[in-house]
Amino acid sequence: MNIAIGSDHAGYEYKEILKECIGGLGHHAVDLGTAGTASCDYPDFAFAVADSVAQGKSDFGVLICGTGIGMSMAANKVPGIRAALCSEPLSARFSREHNNANVLCLGARVIGIEMARELIRAFLSGVFAGDRHSGRLKKIEEREHGAG
Repeated sequence: MNIAIGSDHAGYEYKEILKECIGGLGHHAVDLGTAGTASCDYPDFAFAVADSVAQGKSDFGVLICGTGIGMSMAANKVPGIRAALCSEPLSARFSREHNNANVLCLGARVIGIEMARELIRAFLSGVFAGDRHSGRLKKIEEREHGAG
């Protein structure tokens, strides 16, 4: 799978490490920036990753900033994106299984790198369960498209 990954300056070091983690799981990490630790605007990278996923260029996305909050807020403005901010593995797995999340958001200042790796593994191994969860997602999609 192609996994789009992006960060702002606060998440840059984690991004570089997590690209290797994604590759080690047999996926291709598509780095959409930032290219260093110089101060930058997180929405630019959130939108780049979210657009890549929404347009089908990438299967999933991973975004990293200081807390993950800004990235998740920005990514969720892109139609078709279901970005989940996670800080422990059960939420990461359930975000895929129950919510069909397609972007994982992480906070480099609030979790350690080993936890970030564990969250990547949990998120990418999750499979949407469908069933009763499909109807719930349909309600979100209807609202997103102005029908709710």
